[in-house]
Amino acid sequence: MPATQAAMRASTPTEAATADRGNNSRFDPINQAFDTVFRPNKLSLGLVVPVESYPIGAKPLMTEHVERVRMAEALGFSAVWLRDVPFDVPSFGDVGQIFDPFVHLGLLAGTTKRIALGVASIVLPLRHPAHVAKAASSVDTLSGGRLLLGVASGDRPEEYPALGMSYPDRGARFRESVAYIRAMAEERPRFANGHGRLEGDIDLLPKPVGGRLPLLITGGSQQDPAWVAANGDGWMTYPRDLASQRRIVGDYRRRLANSGGKDKPVMQSLYIDLMEDDGAPASPIHLGFRSGIDVLEAYLEELRVIGINHVALNLRFNQADVERTLERLADRLFSRFGN
Repeated sequence: MPATQAAMRASTPTEAATADRGNNSRFDPINQAFDTVFRPNKLSLGLVVPVESYPIGAKPLMTEHVERVRMAEALGFSAVWLRDVPFDVPSFGDVGQIFDPFVHLGLLAGTTKRIALGVASIVLPLRHPAHVAKAASSVDTLSGGRLLLGVASGDRPEEYPALGMSYPDRGARFRESVAYIRAMAEERPRFANGHGRLEGDIDLLPKPVGGRLPLLITGGSQQDPAWVAANGDGWMTYPRDLASQRRIVGDYRRRLANSGGKDKPVMQSLYIDLMEDDGAPASPIHLGFRSGIDVLEAYLEELRVIGINHVALNLRFNQADVERTLERLADRLFSRFGN
């Protein structure tokens, strides 16, 4: 786990310089959210919704969920992230924010002004891409370009038969969905694949604010790594020990360079349990660690050095008061990881 003290070792000056040299160009601009959340050589901080502690059971209470997002915006967090969890699958152990992500994003678009609105991630094989493109572009337009669209192939086999979908071929449908969504940003598109045919006589509105939706591919999504690098606007990955994360992020950026493409951002999630003692050492929890803020700050700096551009913090297992935790994170971290 990334929480161990061994994994927290500092990078050598050579490693830090190499990581920074690899990130010295500006990411291609897309919309307000993409351009402010993701910056080369920088790391910004967001929050996974619900901004709530629920260590026991799979279902959050969802109380004060809008108020806490507003608080996060006021404090300076750069983004909030919702998940696409259609069904309560007991083996999965988490129902996310319960509400449909696009409905929830519409609410947040109308009750916030600056914070980026992300979804991590829409399970493309379970939805028709026309509906995804329509809903995502609507959120992007209504929020003034604040949408970040994470996409994934899905990891809960039980959901597929419930929707009459095949699980083994989800990778192929994922690729076709990405192509379809990209095409819908064009004016009167001419396009055909397994999801449908358009011959230029009809159009899908609204169009994304920045000309296309910022698509962030999650993990491998059943694809070849070269395809992931070439077809996404960025990459979402999972917490790992620093040595492994350094190697994996480096591999991703080498694939970008080898293909002649421009650099793209990388983000990850991280579960934290922030202790009152600032100097408390790290101990592992699910996909993250429990520690004082000193260790957390040092770890985030290591992630910045190896090329992570954004971390979505998850407070599900946090034992301290949520509002107090948000204030401590902002007071201590934002001078270094400005959003």
